[in-house]
Order: sequence, then structure tokens, then C-alpha cells
Amino acid sequence: MARRNGRILAFQALFAWETGRNDPALLDTFSWKDSRRRIAEEDLVFGRLLFHGALEHIDEVDEAIRAHLTNWDFNRLNRVDLAILRLSAYTLLYQRDLHPSIVIDEAVDIAKEFSQDDSYKFVNGVLDNIRKDLPGGGP
Repeated sequence: MARRNGRILAFQALFAWETGRNDPALLDTFSWKDSRRRIAEEDLVFGRLLFHGALEHIDEVDEAIRAHLTNWDFNRLNRVDLAILRLSAYTLLYQRDLHPSIVIDEAVDIAKEFSQDDSYKFVNGVLDNIRKDLPGGGP
């Protein structure tokens, strides 16, 4: 469960970062909306890894997203979808030990939970196109 929770934390931090709170220590201030959940240290560690990795490679990540948008302008992406795409594109590009289908499935689940009704289809399409361009089409 740590990876799922870590991904959600990283997604939330990327969203907050994009909306103007450009603080790399942002993740350390987050708490779950549902106070019954506790943030485990392993969730924070994984979330930090994803968040800081995405920020470290933000130009390359954004370029990969831009290159795979069909009939859509990058600047028109809603911020929730952009945060999900950044998190997942970073993972596809730089965490090659994770199978792309797992990364994409997690992104779709996060989009279903946090974004608009049909956003998960858009997120799935963009990420699948990024996956297809990976060496060997992904592991």
C-alpha cells in the first residue's frame, strides 16, 4: 500500500506546486483529507522520491507530455490531470524498473478518484503513447 499512498502524496504535492506553492519541501506539510489514515514513513519516502524526481526532470517530463498530446494544448491541461501526467511520465521515463502497465493503471485510478469523470481516458491515452515511445515499448 505504500506505493499507492506515496503516489497520491506525490500527486497532491505536484498539484500544489503547480498552483503556486513552489516549495520543494511541500510534501512534508501534507496530511490526508481523511484523518483516519495515517501517513506512514515509507509512504512519505516514496512520495518524496517521486515528487523530487519529477521536479528535477520537469523539463523532460513536460516535453514528453507535450509530444504526446493530440489536438490539445499543454497550457490548457487542467492542473489535476497535469499533476497526474507529470508524476506518471516521470515514473515511465526514469523508474524503468516499474512495469509501465502498473504506472498507467495507478495514474488511471488516481484520475478516477481526483479528476473529472472522463479524465482517466485522457490520462490513459497520453501515458500509453509515452509508453510506446520508450525503448522497446516499455519492459
